[in-house]
Amino acid sequence: MTIAKIIGDRTSSSIISCDVSTPVAEAVGMLAGKRIGALPVLRDGKIAGIISERDVIYRLADKGHAALDMTVGDIMTSPAVTVEPSTSIDDALALMTKRRFRHFPVVDGEMLVAFISIGDLVKYKIGAVEYEAAALRDYINQ
Repeated sequence: MTIAKIIGDRTSSSIISCDVSTPVAEAVGMLAGKRIGALPVLRDGKIAGIISERDVIYRLADKGHAALDMTVGDIMTSPAVTVEPSTSIDDALALMTKRRFRHFPVVDGEMLVAFISIGDLVKYKIGAVEYEAAALRDYINQ
């Protein structure tokens, strides 16, 4: 199964993102207000990087309160590791595990089409396993 299956009902207009010029304090407010762990960062409408809780914590440890006055472009993780809608869910999970991160921008060419988390992938995998288990139980009980 591919990422396209997970993002099929999503629209790119529903992606919560910020620009490279966004102040870090504003991005922190977005992360906290939406209770999310990361945001895709855009430059001229194209993916430039990702800002995550970890990026903020690391910069606060280095720069103190001054980190909040910086721009997202100054502290983001860049370049962003991205996946395409055709990427398999298993490949995406393996890459997340190997690289030790929890969010992916999904791009089609240079256009950001979705932003997914490890939770999205795990939820899909659990649903697939539960469906298969139910089908096997039904088969055995016939």
